[in-house]
Amino acid sequence: MKNKKQILEDVIHGVFLILGLTTVGCVLLITVYLIIAGIPAILEIGLLDFLLGDTWQSTSQTPSFGILPFILTSIYGTGGAILLGVPVGFLTAVYLAKMAPSKMKAAVSSAVSLLAGIPSVVYGLVGMLVLVPGIRKLFGIPDGSSLLAAIIVLAIMILPSIINVSITALEAVPKEYEDASYALGATPIETYFKVSVPAAKSGIAAAVVLGVGRAIGEAMAVMMVSGNAPNMPSLFQSVRFLTTAVASEMSYASGLQREALFSIAFVLFLFIMLLNAALNFFLKRSKEGQEK
Repeated sequence: MKNKKQILEDVIHGVFLILGLTTVGCVLLITVYLIIAGIPAILEIGLLDFLLGDTWQSTSQTPSFGILPFILTSIYGTGGAILLGVPVGFLTAVYLAKMAPSKMKAAVSSAVSLLAGIPSVVYGLVGMLVLVPGIRKLFGIPDGSSLLAAIIVLAIMILPSIINVSITALEAVPKEYEDASYALGATPIETYFKVSVPAAKSGIAAAVVLGVGRAIGEAMAVMMVSGNAPNMPSLFQSVRFLTTAVASEMSYASGLQREALFSIAFVLFLFIMLLNAALNFFLKRSKEGQEK
């Protein structure tokens, strides 16, 4: 009997090992492919001209392949979405996890889950029909397709990730922590924000990381509301993100233009990897400091 159980455990362990190695292998294959496909264009165009050039004219007689506007737009757009979405998502998670009545929590949680299941193209369509005309009328500008519209759409799209993961982290905090806080005379609000939230800090940070990944990697919805013009970033001007630059031209690109698009994908991949590595480093450092 023990031998059978041991064999079964070994088989299950082997299956999990294979699945884990497959995941790592897929990441390595994507990395190697992007390096092979992206480096030649960077070498031909020039690293500084490619990264710091402010003009993208890939189809002109004398093409220019500067992606600085795309990089800055992606940074500003993601940063704006985080500034708008993280506070709203965090406070909503605290309310649902700690303060909301059971019926209210069930209703809002269902709505958040539904929000997570909506395809990105639907967000873009609603943004085109409602948000873009609203921005045009509100600010009196010729076209509402702008960086501001993209930021608002991205902020809404990252809410489900932040709310759901933060709720899970907050509900995992041992009840004894809160009971001890109450025993010391703390109010419920003080307990939630000075005891529960710090105890769930790593989970909340993971929620923010997921939100950042969603914001950086989004293409379709952003393309539909941002105007998709290769301009330097401005709040009320049409812009183009790194993701939309690849998606908008890949279908008809060829030659150096196609290689340059793979180079953009490589830059985006490196950007996301470095951002995740930096966030994980600071989280690990903060956790080690807390343990000491």
